[in-house]
Amino acid sequence: MSKHKLLIVEIICCLLIVLFLYASFTKLLNPYALRHDMLNQPFPRWFSRQLIWAVPAVEIVLVILLVFEVTRKIALWGALVLLLLFTVYTALVLLHFFSYVPCGCGGVIRNLSWPQHLVFNLFFTGITAVAIVLRRKVQMH
Repeated sequence: MSKHKLLIVEIICCLLIVLFLYASFTKLLNPYALRHDMLNQPFPRWFSRQLIWAVPAVEIVLVILLVFEVTRKIALWGALVLLLLFTVYTALVLLHFFSYVPCGCGGVIRNLSWPQHLVFNLFFTGITAVAIVLRRKVQMH
């Protein structure tokens, strides 16, 4: 049974690696769109400027940490925190918390509606939590 759990954790880590690689490179390969999108967020301008490079940098660091078993625990927790932040942000947009609807994400994800984006984020948040739980169970045995 623990082999199956490990396989599930590996698959989830691979999915997260693909997600974060795609997300970070989509941002970095089009810096003008990234800057425009980040500066259009409903945050103070100084904070939005920090996000321009911080978000893709964190995504790349998470990819590197997810690759190695020795750093996978911290990577999964970091991914969970980042995905929770994205999910809360998306939920706030849907609840009309902000005075305007900011532009969405880049790449293929840009084509999702905000409700679809929330489901997408919830899916990845959920599987990340599953990976954390399964990994812990395997290590306890």
